[in-house]
Order: sequence, then C-alpha cells, then structure tokens
Amino acid sequence: MRSLVIARFTFREAIRKRMVLGVLLLSVAFVGLYAFGFHAMRDNYEARLHSSSPMMLGFGVYAGMLEQLGLYVVNFLGGVLAIFAAVGSIASEVDAGTLHAIVPKPIRRWEIVFGKWLGYAAMLAVYVALMCASVFLTGQLIGGYLLDNTGPVTGLVVLVSVLLLSLTVLGSTFFSSVTNGIVVFMLYGVALMGGMVKQVGEFLANTTLTNVGTVVGVLIPSDTLWKLASYLVQNPGVAPLSNTPFGASVPPGDGYVVYALAYVAAAVALSCWAFSQRDL
Repeated sequence: MRSLVIARFTFREAIRKRMVLGVLLLSVAFVGLYAFGFHAMRDNYEARLHSSSPMMLGFGVYAGMLEQLGLYVVNFLGGVLAIFAAVGSIASEVDAGTLHAIVPKPIRRWEIVFGKWLGYAAMLAVYVALMCASVFLTGQLIGGYLLDNTGPVTGLVVLVSVLLLSLTVLGSTFFSSVTNGIVVFMLYGVALMGGMVKQVGEFLANTTLTNVGTVVGVLIPSDTLWKLASYLVQNPGVAPLSNTPFGASVPPGDGYVVYALAYVAAAVALSCWAFSQRDL
C-alpha cells in the first residue's frame, strides 16, 4: 500500500526534525527531574514514618498522586508534539511546491494524507508509550509502586495525542501552517478549560456550567480522555487530585473512547476528502 511508504518516510522525517529532537531532550530532562522528585518524596515519607510526625495517608496514595502529575505532563507534551510536529504536514508542502512533484504520479491524494497521518501517529505512539513507561518504571523502581492499569492508561494518553494530530492534519488541509498551529493550539486550550468548567459545575451543582463543559468535551474530547485516564490512576477511595485539572471525581465513561475513535476516523476521512478537492 502506497500510504505505508509515505508513512515510513514521514516517520523518518518527523524524527529528524529539530523541534522533535528538542522535545526529546526536554523529555529526558523531565524524566530525570521526575525520578529525583519521586526519590525525594519516598525519603521524606520514610523519615516522617520513623519520626513523631503522623502520616495521614499511605505511601501508595502519595505515589499515585505523583504518577498522576507525571502522566499529566506526558499528556501535555504529547499533545504539544502532535500539534507542532504536523502543523505544516500538508500546507507547508503545498506552499513549497513539494507535492506538485508527487500528485501527478499514480498515487491518490487520500493516500498522501493518510500516509502522513499514519507516520506521525506512529511517531507519537512510540514517544507517548516510552514516556508513560518511564513514569511507571520510576514509580516501581524507586518507590516500589506499580499501577494496575498501565496498559489502558497508556492507550488513552496515546489516543489524546492521535486525536490532536488528526485535528492538526485536518486544519493543515485548510489553513496555512502558522494559522493552523494557532487554531489547533487554541482548541486544545479550550478543551482544557472546558474540563475545568465542568469540574467547577459538578462541584457547585451548577447545571449550566456542567452542560457547557460537557458540550466542549464533545466538540474537542481530548481533555475528557485525559480525565478517564487520570481516574484510572487515582487510588480507590482516596483521590486528593480528583477535583483538580489533574484528576476526575467521576469517570467520564468508556463510551467516550468509542466516540473518540470515531472522531479520529471522521477527522482523517475529512482531511483526505478536503485535500482531494483542493486546487494545487
């Protein structure tokens, strides 16, 4: 399949981008700082445990909170990487005339778009999976804490990045690279704000705020997926971060995963159709 050839070249190109290399360096720095923080938290807990200072919560609760915060950073980094790695996936190559040499060949336009999306999606999946694994391994090796839902949590965080990638590729078929980056990043921010508005509405029992947050979550489900992932990370019965942007007091429901997958498929299909109708 010709899309797979384009996906392979796109994957290699994405890895070679300076922006991606910069994100990787920052990610390595984050993992180092996260491991140092986890080690310091464990030492502090053990010191307080052997002193007269009472410990209100078990170590697993504190470890779960730290993993939740670590995964939130991974979720954010994955979203930012998805947006800025693929922001010019179509628009920049149209402006540069690169696609003019490809389109006349016996290859369909939808294969170009799908191949590029597939290459970036593979790169994001590898990156997010490795980052999530580093968070989980840090908790296990330093704190002896192992989360039960590592697979589903990782899958949800990957899905957040792939969803934002799909919106970015879709925007790239309509807007210039700069405009697309601004639009998608603002949508990402709106999704985060919508999640907070919904939490405030649920806390205050305000139907209007809750409904507004729900509608935003339907239009841009990235934050809702994160809320589901964070709920799986929380310690059952004790969730200090449940009413913050880092957690969720009530699970959004597994139906959102099916909806998000359909959302991604629709965005990719619309991208392929829009590019096939575009004048070069």
